[in-house]
Amino acid sequence: MNKPDPHHHHDAVAKRLKRAEGHLRSILSMMEEHRPCLELAQQLYAVERAISQAKKILIQDHIDHCLQDAVGELNEDRQRTIDEFKEITKYL
Repeated sequence: MNKPDPHHHHDAVAKRLKRAEGHLRSILSMMEEHRPCLELAQQLYAVERAISQAKKILIQDHIDHCLQDAVGELNEDRQRTIDEFKEITKYL
């Protein structure tokens, strides 16, 4: 019997990355049209943020699910440490 996939958010990450890919293509078109650098920089910033958010979701998903599976059942103090680790990584 196969174990369920713990990566709950991979589809959401893939959708974000596909949108960013399309956005990046549109920026390349803007460059070919000789659009102002300010517009290009603004759009590149948006793509950068989208990719960064996708990465954050991927890492958080891994920590939330794979880490817990790896350590298994813990006593209350150790579980609190894992929970604090999960929480603090949201600030990366």
